[in-house]
Amino acid sequence: MSGFDLVIRRARVATAADVFDADIGIAGGRIVQLGQGLPAGAREIDAAGRTVTPGGVDAHCHLDQPMAPPLRMADDFESGTRSAACGGTTTVIPFAAQEKGQSLLAAVADYHHRAEGRAHVDYAFHLIVSDPTPQVLQHELPDLINRGYTSFKIYMTYDDLKLDDGQILDVLAVAREHRAMAMIHAENADCIEWLTKRLEAAGRTAPRFHAHARPMLVEREATHRAIALGELVDVPILIVHVSGREAVEQIRWARAQGLKVFAETCPQYLFLTAADLGLDDSYHGARCVCSPPPRDRANQDVIWAGLNDGLFTVFSSDHAPFRYDAPEGKKPGGEEVSFRHIPNGIPGIETRLPLLYSEGVLAGRMTLNRFVELTSTNPAKAYGLHPRKGTIAIGADADLVVWDEREFVLTNAMLHHAVDYTPYEGQTLRAWPGLTLAGGEVVWDGRHFHPRAGRGRFLRCDPPSLLPVPPKGV
Repeated sequence: MSGFDLVIRRARVATAADVFDADIGIAGGRIVQLGQGLPAGAREIDAAGRTVTPGGVDAHCHLDQPMAPPLRMADDFESGTRSAACGGTTTVIPFAAQEKGQSLLAAVADYHHRAEGRAHVDYAFHLIVSDPTPQVLQHELPDLINRGYTSFKIYMTYDDLKLDDGQILDVLAVAREHRAMAMIHAENADCIEWLTKRLEAAGRTAPRFHAHARPMLVEREATHRAIALGELVDVPILIVHVSGREAVEQIRWARAQGLKVFAETCPQYLFLTAADLGLDDSYHGARCVCSPPPRDRANQDVIWAGLNDGLFTVFSSDHAPFRYDAPEGKKPGGEEVSFRHIPNGIPGIETRLPLLYSEGVLAGRMTLNRFVELTSTNPAKAYGLHPRKGTIAIGADADLVVWDEREFVLTNAMLHHAVDYTPYEGQTLRAWPGLTLAGGEVVWDGRHFHPRAGRGRFLRCDPPSLLPVPPKGV
């Protein structure tokens, strides 16, 4: 007997560094051997020369995050991780969000309660620090970092979450001392508020005016300021969901100075534009309200270039699921409201990998290795989960995707989230996961989801692995 629980035969294995043909031997939920002609396993899957990549690591998604009534996210840990698995993602990192006046420890305890027994795939937590009191800065945050919550998000906008510059410096100092990764949502809150009031005074409240209240200069200024704050404290930072040219230029400038500034982008900045928020005053565009908003096609080209030349380290979904036609979602209280009050966020946890594989790899815009790096390996490194996650190697968890390359038109009916729409409805895709394995178990077979609620494990994260900073000027 070989001792393999499962052997995947004739795989075209792709990692961030290599592409090679091999059988994959799995035992105890981990990869234990790679080679050709491996002995028989208790179970066998013939990959028939299809591409096999590591399971995706979605390092920026929101699941069952507490919201002020009447708002409520559509996906909890059960439906969100189901959707993730069907789209090839086998590790998710959502956010334990502190409310102002609340203990950060209490926020983490609440989030564990929300996740316990529900997740189909493994998960870790980022923190959201919205109230950096002396107790949080001196005791709670350092303690949580030491206990495996090694990344946190800082907001420069949203009244209930934003920190001022002094508070940001205090939090960044904790990140430096305790080796944590600081993620920053970079938009200038005062500029947004000033523009919003002027638009409202002119009666311009339809969803499309969300983009008018958040022009690129709002993101540019905040990105520049975030970089300066990180430089002052001398700590690496990661700018999340970068949308277009002006923020990209700030990050390139920082890199030219040798600063440790990393960047993330998301599918909405490759596949949506401001036109998706509406060309008239129809409320339909509320479906695509997110922050920063999608830009234009020229900016899509800038984002594609940044994905390929090393500007971006991570490609995440920023899945923020609200139902469109629901009083707890995009129509708060059942009303069509001003853009100011539309909950920000779009669904994308299931479509992230197929979109980038189809229009990146198969369309010739991106190498297969770069795809793996952006969607799996780098997020695992950035948030202290590598090499357990993010690669196909001996000792790594057997989280794998076997790809089917076929053309089809995407519809929301195909998806497994609890949202009543996808912003990518009607998009022609060229690939979808034919199999997703989590810990060596098939959770998606290309047609059916195989539930394993409660089998997903909470992962304590190490300090971030050292990520390569691209050469100056990139």
